[in-house]
Amino acid sequence: MKNQHLVERQKWFVNQRLGMFIHFNSATFQFADTEIMDWEFGHENNDEPRKYVFNPKDWNPDKLDCSQWAKAAKSAGMTFASFTAKHHEGFSLWPSQYTEHSVRNASNTTDVVKEYLDAFRKEGIQAGLYFSMLDLHHQINKNKCTPEDKQFIKNQIRELLTGYGEIPFLIIDGWNAEWGGPYYKDLPFEEIDQLVKELQPDCLLMNIGCDDLAHTDIVFYENAHGQEIADSFSGPGASCNILTNKTWFWRTTDPDMELKSVEWVLDKINDSSNHNVSFILNGSPNQSGLLDDNMLARYKEIGERYQRPADLEVLPENWLYRA
Repeated sequence: MKNQHLVERQKWFVNQRLGMFIHFNSATFQFADTEIMDWEFGHENNDEPRKYVFNPKDWNPDKLDCSQWAKAAKSAGMTFASFTAKHHEGFSLWPSQYTEHSVRNASNTTDVVKEYLDAFRKEGIQAGLYFSMLDLHHQINKNKCTPEDKQFIKNQIRELLTGYGEIPFLIIDGWNAEWGGPYYKDLPFEEIDQLVKELQPDCLLMNIGCDDLAHTDIVFYENAHGQEIADSFSGPGASCNILTNKTWFWRTTDPDMELKSVEWVLDKINDSSNHNVSFILNGSPNQSGLLDDNMLARYKEIGERYQRPADLEVLPENWLYRA
């Protein structure tokens, strides 16, 4: 028997159609002048020593303005957003009581999670969060996820889902993934799903990289890394991609970069919508905490041409369900 409440939440999500994925965290400072990925993949997967250990004192976005991001999203016609509360490095952008590796010990101690949620809610945008299970700083990975690590993860999720009001969805990354993170045998999906639903019954739990609904509420395609929507797929899904050339987080070359075209974005949105998939377009604030002018301009151009698809009313026969 299908879970009717979950189905209604899934339908709500795919009817959002277009959202913003804000990548802003320690990687914004760690990798701004590098050509490598947005995190230390080789440390997790090839036993390489860490080369980019992050000091919280290096976190100092001196002009942080989440309202600028929210206005940009609104200018593009976006109705929802997600924000990297914690990425793979493990730095928490809220003053978590369970770790010293957070904004509580940064040069700029602003609770960025709160600032983000307040700004987007003010613009009428549904604001969700992103949280990485893979945590290089706390050494929670494919080789280690102890009972203490599990409790740490649950404690942090509880902070996010009890301290900031209604969170419509939580995107999880680095969990039983081919690129790293704890396995389900050490951290079962069912435990986290139960916790999330106990804390917030309406909160969708989205697990990046899942191509069926066994371990996620929404099938998630990381389109920027080549995960394409299957022709036969009819929802519910999410797909995410970037405007810049290679990376999710800001680089010093971004302000002068020729971003992907409005036509490219509109094609992505339409293709996603045809499969009942909401498209999430990345925004990458710079080290001051602002979106660059070229990205602001592109978002505005998208909004001038974007025509929101009609709502999905009747579910397709092959819509995926999870009890």
